[in-house]
Amino acid sequence: MKTSLSWLREFVELPAGLTAEQLDEALTNLGMEVESIVDQAATVKGDLVVGRVLTIEELTGFKKPIRFTTVDVGRGEPQEIVCGARNFSEGDLVAVILPGGELPGGFTIGARKTYGRNSNGMICSAAELGLSGDHSGIIVLPPGAASPGDDARPVVGLSDVLVEVEITPDRGYEMSLRGIARELSYAFSAAYTDPATLVPGRAGTAEPPYAVTVEDTVGCDRFSARVVRGIDPNAPSPEWMQKRLIASGIRSISLPVDITNYLMLELGQPMHVFDLNRLNGGLVVRRAHPGEKLTTLDGVARVLDAEDMVICDDTGPISLAAIMGGETSEWQPDTVDVLLEAAHWDPVMVGRTARRHKLFSEAAKRWERGVDPQLTLIALERAVRILTEHAGGTVDERVLDIDHLAAPATISLDPGLATRRIGLAYDAEQVAALLSQVGCTVTGSAPLEVTPPSWRPDLLAPIDLVEEVARLGGYNDIPSLLPPARGGSGVTPAQRRRRTVGRALAENGYVEVLSYPFVAPGAADQLGYPADDPRRSAVRLTNPLSEQEPLLRTSLLAPLLGTLKRNLGRGRRDVAVFETGTVFLPRLAGNAPPAMGVDRRPSDTEWAAANAIVPAQPWHLAAALTGDIEPAGWWGAGREASWADAIEAARIAVAAAGISADRVTVSAAELAPWHPGRCAAIAVDGTVVGHAGELHPAVVSAFELPKRTAAMELDLDALPLPPVTQAPRISSFPPALIDVALVVDRDVPAAEVSAALAAGAGSLLESVSLFDLYESEQLGEGKKSLAYKLTFRAPDRTLTTEETLAARDAAVAAVSSQFAAVLRGA
Repeated sequence: MKTSLSWLREFVELPAGLTAEQLDEALTNLGMEVESIVDQAATVKGDLVVGRVLTIEELTGFKKPIRFTTVDVGRGEPQEIVCGARNFSEGDLVAVILPGGELPGGFTIGARKTYGRNSNGMICSAAELGLSGDHSGIIVLPPGAASPGDDARPVVGLSDVLVEVEITPDRGYEMSLRGIARELSYAFSAAYTDPATLVPGRAGTAEPPYAVTVEDTVGCDRFSARVVRGIDPNAPSPEWMQKRLIASGIRSISLPVDITNYLMLELGQPMHVFDLNRLNGGLVVRRAHPGEKLTTLDGVARVLDAEDMVICDDTGPISLAAIMGGETSEWQPDTVDVLLEAAHWDPVMVGRTARRHKLFSEAAKRWERGVDPQLTLIALERAVRILTEHAGGTVDERVLDIDHLAAPATISLDPGLATRRIGLAYDAEQVAALLSQVGCTVTGSAPLEVTPPSWRPDLLAPIDLVEEVARLGGYNDIPSLLPPARGGSGVTPAQRRRRTVGRALAENGYVEVLSYPFVAPGAADQLGYPADDPRRSAVRLTNPLSEQEPLLRTSLLAPLLGTLKRNLGRGRRDVAVFETGTVFLPRLAGNAPPAMGVDRRPSDTEWAAANAIVPAQPWHLAAALTGDIEPAGWWGAGREASWADAIEAARIAVAAAGISADRVTVSAAELAPWHPGRCAAIAVDGTVVGHAGELHPAVVSAFELPKRTAAMELDLDALPLPPVTQAPRISSFPPALIDVALVVDRDVPAAEVSAALAAGAGSLLESVSLFDLYESEQLGEGKKSLAYKLTFRAPDRTLTTEETLAARDAAVAAVSSQFAAVLRGA
């Protein structure tokens, strides 16, 4: 909303010495965001002075009339100025900007030679000074208005202050002089004159001036109209009106249209002008029929929706109600009979229509925020008076007023609610006084019965009234203290597990990333999913953030591999990243969810039916790595990441989740997108919870990643939550360390050998870990050697050599019995 300070002063008695800083602070404290406060005098830089035209010489030989003038600007010798305007004569007073000055828009004035003559400055028009849109001629000042050399700014009207504020969506009443002036009266405790009370509206008559039928009283609950015949179509808008419209960012069009725009700015009531002689039959206000078409004033042919409201005559729709008029019935330069319309439209309908047609007119911006429904007759009376004053015409004494307004609802307010919510002590009398100040009718005591005024449709609930108490009571008086927080239950076990797993991977060199959960339709092909893979079935978003990625991910790997590729493309070569997040697994259902309103809580049956088709959203963990997992340096060569590191990342995550190693099984598996021969299934208590290994060469190629890139993905929600257990007792006695190398068949999983060692060694075994894998022809065909480090420790004594060797032999015997293993070197 943009306006001028002088216009505001007509309705509120602001302090005479009000500064821009004081005005800015007042508007901000009232809840308005100040975009700018501009002194018009500063928009023209340099010397803008009054000049008297001394001589005029008509120059010939050019395509357009050119005049060479001499002008007394009160600075010694007269200035020579070339000018193309012809609406001034010798002896007239004009506004002159001298060389070195700058006009609005950054147009700098200099001394130059043009049309064969010297020109030192410019004689200015109102358009060049930003005062109006009139380019027809320069400003001619009244005789005696000033003397040559005087500052021309106050004389031409460049002495005002322009104010622009951003209005929040719930405060439509502030999109008018009426609303902003009312707010400023609160801030400065100043006298306020409501412009809606300056002219009383005429009540509706039994016989309307024109036949109108309102079919949908929900979309339009009030429709008023007046008729004026025989106006002068060439009557210009008064200069004061043009200046105020220009200052508010609205161009002057014609007197009838300018009046509607002027009153929209002043009162907040949008209006519309129809050419009475271009209407065919009576008007009908209704919802559009699907597929109906209307060409609006901007020349766009629009296909209408069944929710749109339209005004129709016998030819069909002639106006997109509350948004923009149509071409067939609008004011024309030769219009002499007009129908002025002022109505009240449903804000929700207007907002949806404006967004559907991408047509955000000044009227639509006000309607969707809420307009005072009691303004229609007042605005019409003001419009009729201004129109007949400047364009003549005969007013039809009949008044149309179709009124289906509902009575305002009363809100019951506990007077102590403001104190509890704001943190300041407000007694009941103070609450009632502040609410009365904004126009509410307050009765009762406990509770207070509050009826909001017609211009405040945003006041719907007790908490809205509390906000008004805080705002008018003074935001700056509210202490900056945090309210006491209620004790919480802390993080859930699942949340704690996710944090612990993430911390464990970070401590092992992985970097956490966050990706959007959206994927392209071709992601399943890139990952090499088979045609019948359930992970191909993805949820499609109705309104995606990007049309290229309209699906929700069923795996973390596609976005994660995209992040890996992006890092490689920016020069990183050794990358290990991980991410935790939800995946979306659709539940295919043949029935649509039940339609649920907002007037009541859904029943248990409706809630269950709606949730039955909500996708399952388990938390997953994924990691991907490429390049060197151990960097090279002076200490020696590095080590390249491999499928084994991806499996180890899965082990780290499972261990961090509280799952002991004896419950975890790692076995060979085949699952896209992993390489069939280098993929492992990670199982806990016999249930597969994820996979890890080297990515398939086709997947690596599709994502443009280096060869041997490895990855893993786990379903964290599938991991059993560990029970609360006592911390283990830590022995203070020294450990006994023994290495064993076992020769087994090549297809025997190392994890199963490790489990057999643990089972055979008994309670003295503290840990077992694989540290070497060796294959050679010397071992025999189809054989491999697995070397393990066994750690033995007793809780109450130092183990003897005999005890340690006995436990080792028992462990080896168990592996030999189960897998026919042979102790290497024996």
